[in-house]
Amino acid sequence: MKKIVFHIQCLARGGAERVVSNLAGQFVDHGYEVFIATETQEEDEYEIDARIHRVHVGLTAKQETKGRISKFCARITNLRKFLQTEKPDIVIAFARKANYRALTATIGTKIPVIISIRIAPVGCYDYLSDKIQIPILFRRAAGCVFQTQEQKDFFPKYVQDKSRIILNAINPKFIGNPIPKEREKVVVHSGRIVDFKNQLMLIRAFVEVHKSHPDYILKIFGQDTHDGTWEKLEDLIREKQAGDYVKLMGGSNQLEKDMIHGALAAFSSDVEGMPNAMLEAMALGLPVVATDCPPGGPRMVITHEKNGLLVPVGDEKALAAAMNRLIEEPDFAEMLGKNAAEIGKKAGAEVIFEEWKDYIDEICSQKEV
Repeated sequence: MKKIVFHIQCLARGGAERVVSNLAGQFVDHGYEVFIATETQEEDEYEIDARIHRVHVGLTAKQETKGRISKFCARITNLRKFLQTEKPDIVIAFARKANYRALTATIGTKIPVIISIRIAPVGCYDYLSDKIQIPILFRRAAGCVFQTQEQKDFFPKYVQDKSRIILNAINPKFIGNPIPKEREKVVVHSGRIVDFKNQLMLIRAFVEVHKSHPDYILKIFGQDTHDGTWEKLEDLIREKQAGDYVKLMGGSNQLEKDMIHGALAAFSSDVEGMPNAMLEAMALGLPVVATDCPPGGPRMVITHEKNGLLVPVGDEKALAAAMNRLIEEPDFAEMLGKNAAEIGKKAGAEVIFEEWKDYIDEICSQKEV
């Protein structure tokens, strides 16, 4: 039985954390021994299967009192000690700091590491420290998983040559639902309430849509991330006197029921890895409009005017025009939604699990030779 360690900062409710939680559960279901090694533990985290070993490899109370360099070394040491004790067959790291930690902590060991890029590399992997660490550490990676081609193209050839592009898996509850014959006059959006998703632009664009279609409302589903965005959305709604037709719905555990009858789903992110919420909306058969944001997640799964609409990042007028089009051309919108639902066959949980499993097996077999 293979032993797998996932390494990530925490399991707070975000895209990478959701992928780790779901993947870990699938590997446990298939007979693997699975650990999730995290630096911190947050109040609001994804629940994980009881068979998964959750391990804290972050700083101890004593280590927290040390200086910056001492803390950096302690984090590497803590992870290394854990890995030397458990001797996993493979480590899978998610996100920037976890990637660097895992590659450093396994120096001198024979433990292969798969790193995973979850965000736009520009602005995240192009600092001076990255330009030093990538040539040294990323060469050590046994493999790398990207979400998009744009992410892959950013990195050196020695990273690209040993990489795979794997989409995020869609929760099964969003797949295979009958597409409703009648749709409500509601535009839906889901996702954490956070600055880079630019829900402010979505509201401004919908205010313009509402002028032409006053019988439509906008429902925004998502949890407050406490970065100040929620308050900005409330202020904008008050400023536009839009409280009767723009609703902040908060988080929901039944989005497959809350969203499926919507007229369309709209996504306004400035930057996003592979938007889980957009994939879920597509799987529900919703007509979707999304910004063509870096690093190319929407573009990876949406073919413009075939299974969705793409608009330029930050283009409020284009977003409003696309929403108007989907409202005013219902046959066209239904065609997009029907085609969008096909994403369930490409990114279903079992399909994506098999892609991860095949890649892991390939890397582990190379280690054994």
